[in-house]
Amino acid sequence: MESPSYIALSRLTGLRREMDVVTNNLANMNTPGYQRESMMFSEYLADTRDMGAGAFRKISMVQDLASVRDLSEGPMINTDNPLDVAISGPGYFTVETEDGARYTRKGNFSLDNNGQIVTSEGDPVMGMDGAPIVLPPEASDVVINKDGTIAVRDPANPLGGLPIGQIGVVQFEEEYELKREAGGLLNAEDQEPMAAEAEDVSILQGMLEDSNVQGVVEMTRMIETMRSYQSTKNMMDQEHERQKQAIQILGSSGR
Repeated sequence: MESPSYIALSRLTGLRREMDVVTNNLANMNTPGYQRESMMFSEYLADTRDMGAGAFRKISMVQDLASVRDLSEGPMINTDNPLDVAISGPGYFTVETEDGARYTRKGNFSLDNNGQIVTSEGDPVMGMDGAPIVLPPEASDVVINKDGTIAVRDPANPLGGLPIGQIGVVQFEEEYELKREAGGLLNAEDQEPMAAEAEDVSILQGMLEDSNVQGVVEMTRMIETMRSYQSTKNMMDQEHERQKQAIQILGSSGR
């Protein structure tokens, strides 16, 4: 395979991965807390031998380095569900899974049979103290303040609330390094979480942060990617035909 074919193949590989990212964004357009992704491309210079001069020369190929999450905040949706919460500002909820602590901005929580606040997948939501948050039996009038503190009606004090705990919100120095997993979760791997700065973050009760995916933008990206893919493939077909004709001509002249 000659250099033009290698260059085109590298381009096709990158475009195929770009298409995978775009379709995943569209599939999660209505997933609470989902952050859109885009591909990061760079130029990769490879050495190839120049047969005429007997030396090496550089050819420029496409290299897809990684997918990058868009950390911009999504629009807020009012649900009036007291256990739906959204983070306004940078930060993530901490949840405990079978594989350890994971992090998310997906705040559609509920109560399990033990009164624990859990995610839609059933994973316990961690409080600031690092323990699951458990509401007392028959708790009512759950109030979640902007700092994440949770209170329920106190039968002994109708005018006051009974504090239960505080939802934990954490931040990371290298936020882009978080690895996406199933269920809207992120894996911090070797990073240590830090408690979010109170002045930077507010917890909004009865709200959900919607995905920051813009459907029109992603559809435009999909069309552009498909056109680029088809254009590159046509170029490869033309190059293949050129080489085929050259071989036929050279073969005929050598008889």
